[in-house]
Amino acid sequence: MEIAAETQKKAGFFAYGWDCLKSSKTKLVQVAKNAQKQGQDDPRKIIHSLKVGLALTLISMFYYFRPLYDSFGVSGMWAVLTVVVVFEFTVGATLSKSLNRGFATMVAGALGVGAQELASLFGEEGEPIVLGILVFLLATASTFSRFFPRIKARYDYGVLIFILTFSLVAVSGYRVNEIIELAHQRLSTILVGGATCIIIAIFVCPVWAGEDLHNMTVRNMEKLANFLEGFGGEYFKEPFDGESVVESKDDKSFLQGYKSALNSKSSEESLANFASWEPCHGRFRFRHPWKQYLMIGALTRQCAYHIEAISSYINSEIQVSAEFRMKIQEPCTKISSESGEALKALASAIKTMTDPSSADPHVANAKAAVKDLEIALNAASLDETDLLEIIPDATVASILIEIVKCMEKVSESVHELSGLAHFKVVEPNVTPEKPQLLHRGTIQPIPDGDATDVIITIDEASSVSPENDKGPSKGKQDESHVNMC
Repeated sequence: MEIAAETQKKAGFFAYGWDCLKSSKTKLVQVAKNAQKQGQDDPRKIIHSLKVGLALTLISMFYYFRPLYDSFGVSGMWAVLTVVVVFEFTVGATLSKSLNRGFATMVAGALGVGAQELASLFGEEGEPIVLGILVFLLATASTFSRFFPRIKARYDYGVLIFILTFSLVAVSGYRVNEIIELAHQRLSTILVGGATCIIIAIFVCPVWAGEDLHNMTVRNMEKLANFLEGFGGEYFKEPFDGESVVESKDDKSFLQGYKSALNSKSSEESLANFASWEPCHGRFRFRHPWKQYLMIGALTRQCAYHIEAISSYINSEIQVSAEFRMKIQEPCTKISSESGEALKALASAIKTMTDPSSADPHVANAKAAVKDLEIALNAASLDETDLLEIIPDATVASILIEIVKCMEKVSESVHELSGLAHFKVVEPNVTPEKPQLLHRGTIQPIPDGDATDVIITIDEASSVSPENDKGPSKGKQDESHVNMC
C-alpha cells in the first residue's frame, strides 16, 4: 500500500509539472503574439527600442575604456541614468527632458555651490543650519511653482531635477571638500548623456511629435466625415420585407470610427507640448502654430460628441411617423452628406497643407440644407398631432443642425491654421476651350469679271459636329451660290 501511494504521489507530481509546462508554453506563445502585434501595428516601437540600446551601449564606454573612466570616475553612472530617463519615443519628448535636465542641473549645481560657500561663512556650528534653511526655502518654492499650469506642462521635470540636484550638491558638500569638482562631473556626464540621446533621436529614424499630431488631427476629421457621409443612408434606409440581410462588421466600421476622437484630448495636448520643442523639419517650419491644432481638435471632439448622440438613433426600434420622416429625409440626408464632404475636404487640406477653400461650397450647401430643414420642421409641426412619434426624428434633425454649426467652426479654425502656417494656394488648372468650327470650306470666285456670284464649297466631312458624321451625306460636298449684289 505504501509503495502504491508513493507511486501515485510521484505520478501526481509529474502530472502537475507537465501541466505547468504546458501552461507556460501557452503563455509564452501569447506573449510572442502580443509582441508581434505591437511591432506590426507600429514598427517605430521596435526601432525606438534599438535606438535606446544603441545609446546605452555608447554611454557604457565610460566604464569600458580606462581614459574615459579616469576622466569622469564613478560619476559616469549619471550619464547612463540620464539616457534611461530622458530617451523618449518622440524627438520633442527627448529634447524636452534633455534640456530640462541639463539646464536644471546647471542652475541647481551653481546654486548648490553658492549655498555651500555662503554657509561656510557662518562657521562649523552655523553651516548646517544655514544649509538646512536654504534647502527648505528652495525646495518649498520649487515645489509650489509646479502647481502653475505653464510650468507644470513644460518644465515640471526640470523643477524636479533642480530640487534633486540642489539638495545633493548642497548636502554632500558639507562632507565632501571638492564640491566644485563634484558638481562639474555631474553636470558633464548629464550633458554627455543628454547630447547622445538628442543626436540619436534626431538623426536615427526620427519620430516627430508634430507630425504625429498633424496626422492624428487629419485621421479624426476623416473618421467623422466617414460617419456623416454614411449616416443618411443608414438612418433613413427602408427595412426589407421578409428578407434578412447579413452585413459584416467591416461594412459598419465607419459608424464606430468617430469614437477614437472622443478620448484624444490628452494625447493631443502632450504631442503639442513636445512638438513645440522640436526644430523645423519636413513641411513644418520653426514656431509652427501647434496650438491651433489643439483648437481644431477641441472642435472636432465637440462634433464627435454630437455624433455619439445621434448614433444611438440608428437602427432604433422606436415607432416614428412615416409622413414626418419623408418630409425631413431629403434635407437631413443633404446636411449629413455635405457636412461629411466638408470635413473630408478640410482634412485633405490639412494633410496636404494646401488652401482649404475647396470645403467652402460644401459648407454653404450644408447651411442651405439647414434652412430647408427648418422650413420642413415648421411646416410639419403644424399638421402633426402625435408628438411622441416625431420626437426621435426631430431630435436627429436638431442634432444635425448643431453639427453644421460645429463644422462651420472647424472650417474657420482650419482657415486660420492655413494663414498661420502659410499653406500653399493651389490654382485650379482650367484649360481654355478652343472655338469649334462648324464647317470648313473654300470660296472660289468666278473668273468672269462681270459676274456677281461667288461659289462657296462646304465640306461636311470635316465638320466638328457629331451629327455630320452620320447619314448618307458623309464625305459629300455642297456648293452654294451667293449673290454678291
